[in-house]
Amino acid sequence: MLEKDTKDILVELEYPMGMLKDSSTADFLAKVHARVRARWKSGFSESSFRKILYSAGICVLVLLVAIFFSLIISSLPAIRRFGVGFLFGTTWDPVKGEFGALPFIVGTLIVSFLALIISVFLSLPTSIFLGEYFKTGATSTFIKSIIELLAGIPSVIYGFCGLFLLAPVVRALEVKLGVMPYGVGIFTASLILSIMIIPYSASIGREVISLVPSDLKEAALSLGATRFEVIRKVILPYARSGIFAGILLSLGRALGETMAVTMVIGNSHILPMSIFSPGNTLASVIANEFTEATGSLYLASLIELGLVLFMVTTVINVLGKVIVRRTGVGG
Repeated sequence: MLEKDTKDILVELEYPMGMLKDSSTADFLAKVHARVRARWKSGFSESSFRKILYSAGICVLVLLVAIFFSLIISSLPAIRRFGVGFLFGTTWDPVKGEFGALPFIVGTLIVSFLALIISVFLSLPTSIFLGEYFKTGATSTFIKSIIELLAGIPSVIYGFCGLFLLAPVVRALEVKLGVMPYGVGIFTASLILSIMIIPYSASIGREVISLVPSDLKEAALSLGATRFEVIRKVILPYARSGIFAGILLSLGRALGETMAVTMVIGNSHILPMSIFSPGNTLASVIANEFTEATGSLYLASLIELGLVLFMVTTVINVLGKVIVRRTGVGG
């Protein structure tokens, strides 16, 4: 049929003014025309869609660079005045015009990583429970709803709960341990922050654990492995990169948390000597003092704290990406 239609087209081309020889040739040409037009439209839309995606990616990159340079430009007075010493200074005195970020950098790292360690002991078992034991059912649905609810609660509510419920418990613990009973401080902020970041690592961990191939688990069970051995030697090694990615996401959330931490950390500009000491984070200092900054140097120093927080978050995320890549399956 195709050969006949092709011959008809050749015959039609010999006729003047594009006259068609018979109806079969007309049908064939109509199909060819429709297919060419469909391919042209498909190529046009694919090209346009690709350009839109490239434009969106470039816009995100431009936005990131714009944020970085706006922070640098706004903090130039502090950078010129203190230089690298700003990162290692321990004095924060707006009256005398002396500003150092070391207590806040240390406070941010201690609070974030301590909260991350505490949250892992809760999020990882939750991920295994929902991803391996109870994938479906009423129990799974209920726990998933609770986790989603934790992610949706405003941070100021967490701050109130930490201030009125958690701080008295921590104060009683400090009395028993023989340390100064502040109630608020690094440890209290880490506890409340660990609860806030559980949904991020638990949700991603549950997803990657549920995606482990059943063939691998069944093969291990057929060789006599127990359920615990399957989890420890098959599931966790296979899903480790995804689990770590969830932990990295929760760490990024912890580094930038402001309101809840501000309400329970104690807001002290002194370098913390223990986890029970009051302290400050980079975000909490900015939240507390930005509206009170009167001089240009004071304001520039606060913006430089934001620049430091931006750089710390970027470095930790880059290192985390490298670790995720190296700990992936086959990596």
